[in-house]
Amino acid sequence: MSATEVVVTGLGATTPLGGDVDSHWANMLAGRSGVRRIDDRVKHYAHWEQLPTLIGAPMAVEPDSVLPRVQARRLDRCEQAALVAAQQAWADAGKPEVDGARLAAVIGSGIGGITTILGQDDVIEEKGPSKVSPLVVPMMMPNGPAGWVSIEFGARAGAYATVSACASGAEALALGARLIRAGEADVVLAGGTEACIAPLPIAGFAQARTLSRRNDDPARASRPFDADRDGFVLGEGAGVVVLERAGFAAARGARVLGRLAGYGVTADAHHITGPDPTGAGQIRAIQAALRSAGLTPADIDHVNCHATSTVVGDVGEAAAIRSALGEHVVLTAPKSSFGHLVGAAGAVEGIVTLLSLRDGVIPPTLNLEKKAPEVDLDVVAGRPRQQRIRAAICNSFGFGGQNVSLLFTPA
Repeated sequence: MSATEVVVTGLGATTPLGGDVDSHWANMLAGRSGVRRIDDRVKHYAHWEQLPTLIGAPMAVEPDSVLPRVQARRLDRCEQAALVAAQQAWADAGKPEVDGARLAAVIGSGIGGITTILGQDDVIEEKGPSKVSPLVVPMMMPNGPAGWVSIEFGARAGAYATVSACASGAEALALGARLIRAGEADVVLAGGTEACIAPLPIAGFAQARTLSRRNDDPARASRPFDADRDGFVLGEGAGVVVLERAGFAAARGARVLGRLAGYGVTADAHHITGPDPTGAGQIRAIQAALRSAGLTPADIDHVNCHATSTVVGDVGEAAAIRSALGEHVVLTAPKSSFGHLVGAAGAVEGIVTLLSLRDGVIPPTLNLEKKAPEVDLDVVAGRPRQQRIRAAICNSFGFGGQNVSLLFTPA
């Protein structure tokens, strides 16, 4: 292993399937769903019953129940989740002893502190400006999670906030790897967080016709690659990994969980919400990840797909994968079990990809009952599939035409 390689030494997550990585992974492999009715999350809104979508995937464990009470009250929900996941990842990595000037934090969020913004807007409307919280700005700013993580761990090599919609978490991992490769850091806490299950985001996504409306059957609502898919399910959570320069990790005797061997970041420059119908940007992201890792399409055995369960997006991604990698790769679509975590999606799904490499198992795509005829690739469904994986790609794509592909290899 080259000393310039980027390795992963710690994992942390809080998701709709569990409050930590082990419970999340166990529930994924068991085929459980984190999607449910969310009436309790929207009933405070006067017109909540008019929302076309009343399902979502909230975190299984409330993050404010894990953090000290005083600290939790100063943080937006997305910041709470980021800290919980970062603390887990840091402990999992063995709490590396690293000079703070060589430690960076990169935490992405697609939307940031939206629940704080909405809540404090209600306060100013009902009670006046003098009642607005003095903490509202640090609670709502998109770089808040990165700032709090850097403070928590003394990361002084930079506190970066990638804001690239649904690709934010994946781009955070790519930027973390770049910082290490460029010699700017030895260790990086990298990941993504999101907590936007609230009436306004739900209404906005619904108006854009991207959300599933299967309110009567939550667990079966998210169905990537299925012929009857009708949109994604909004989820929340956070995922953080500890990235290290391989030489630094080896010197301290760290356990290596896998390698972030390559990454590709591109933009469609086509449409603010719709992907380029030719798939050119997605293809270039996958190809860039291959070049970055020094691998070929034949080396890739598995793709953890972005596959949100939208009518257009799933088919376009399948075509891009086929064009960039060929027909031999085996796919899975994890959003079927825990929804779309927006800015946290790429980070949590990157963790899932690493676990697949570690354990030699690909989790199933739930609710894939009748595969769309345009998706002419092997998609794991029904139950997990045992398979040796030499290398895997994790895709994340976002509004704005953002495309990120991460390439992982085993330890």
